[in-house]
Parts: sequence; structure tokens; C-alpha cells
Amino acid sequence: MESDNGKQYHVQLEKGDVGKYVLLPGDPGRCEPISRLFDNPQLVASNREYVTYTGYLDGVKVSVTSTGIGCPSAAIALEELVRVGADTFIRVGTSGAIQKDIKSGELAIISAAIRDEGTSLHYMPVEFPAIADIELVLALQRAAKKTGAVTRTGITQSKDSFYGQHEPERMGVSQNLLNRWRAWEIGGALCSEMEASALFVIASMLRVRAGGIMAMHGIEPMPPLDTLLDTAVQALREIIAVDKAAGKDVG
Repeated sequence: MESDNGKQYHVQLEKGDVGKYVLLPGDPGRCEPISRLFDNPQLVASNREYVTYTGYLDGVKVSVTSTGIGCPSAAIALEELVRVGADTFIRVGTSGAIQKDIKSGELAIISAAIRDEGTSLHYMPVEFPAIADIELVLALQRAAKKTGAVTRTGITQSKDSFYGQHEPERMGVSQNLLNRWRAWEIGGALCSEMEASALFVIASMLRVRAGGIMAMHGIEPMPPLDTLLDTAVQALREIIAVDKAAGKDVG
């Protein structure tokens, strides 16, 4: 859907505004700090929860676009970014730890997501898995080795309710929420956030690549997110190098 000005209705972008490679934080306030890690970053659009900066890494155009909170707004961002030419996406943000031994600041490289949200059900039946692109998982792992980040690779739970996670006892479905959380823990899921599953499902449908890396919040205070952002940007460098070696168009 385009606005009267020819730009995508929500993100207010058109072809040429963004690179093929895009980082997707939820918080608009994280876009400018991430963009500082690019060469020659420029603010290209700001509308609602969607803020976009574009710059360069190793001579290749790259971008960062905020998605806001939750799968509905993240789905809109992904759909519209694909329409203007982007095809490789890394979700970057924070999450709540599920495993009790996780320390605040450890990074989760997401291999798949539990579809505990409603948006992706408007795209594919619940039996369809939400899987991260394997090339991006590997790129994130290589990036983490270079930045020295402490990481785990595994599954996230994507949900619709922040307070359903943090204050389940006061909800009318408290026992169900607590039982399901216990199931995710038993199953080995690493963390809980609010966007990855829809991004993975929609990316699969659109034949584009999506991955994710999240800083996990445990019992201790969360440290600064510098390592998270450095690792996400390094992962873009890694996947760009892979694509160049394969002779792919990197834009």
C-alpha cells in the first residue's frame, strides 16, 4: 500500500531509500545509535514507530528500521521494506531469559521461534514452523566470535502480552500462562520477546532472509547494549561477504 506521495504507507520509504540488508530494532531510539556504526548514515524516514537510517558497510548500502513493539507492527515493517527492495533482515533487541542460568547481557542467536502470538496465524497455519535463515544464524555466530560476545543459539518464545509474562499471576488465565512458561523452559527455549516468530514466517513466505539476535535479561541488571549492537552490525558484514563471494547482487 502506497501513500499519495508514492511511498509505502507506514514506513514512508520508497525504492532507493534502503539497502538490501536491514537491522530491525523495536525501539525507534535505538536506530540512531546503530546508524553510528555505519559509514555516512542518514535519516531517511520517520513516521509513527518506524524510523529508518541508511548508510554503508564495506561499500554496501545497509539500513536500520525500527518496528515498534510486537508482531503486528513488525509484520508491517517487513512487508513494506521488502516492497522497496530489502531482502535480508536481522531482528536486534532485548528479551527476557527463560532458562534460569542465563546471565543478563548474554546474547541469544535465534534459530527458531515459538509462535505464541496471533499475527503469524493470519499468514500461515500454526503447524508451519517459524525458522530463522541458516545463513544468518551462521553469520551471527561468526560475528559473535569476532566481537567476543557471550552467546547461546536456540529458540525464542514470541508472545503478544508483555505483562502476561511479567505478571502472570494477576491474569484470568494465570495457570495456563504459568504452565506454558514451564513448558518452554523444559523444552530448552532461551528467551521471550515479541517479534521474531512473525518475522520468520513472513520472511519464509516472501522468500527473503530473516534472523535475530537478542540481549537476554536475567536476574541481574542489564549491562549496556554495545556488544549486542556491535555483533549485529558485524553479522551484516559477515553476510555481505558471503553474498559477494557467491556472486550475489548486494545492491
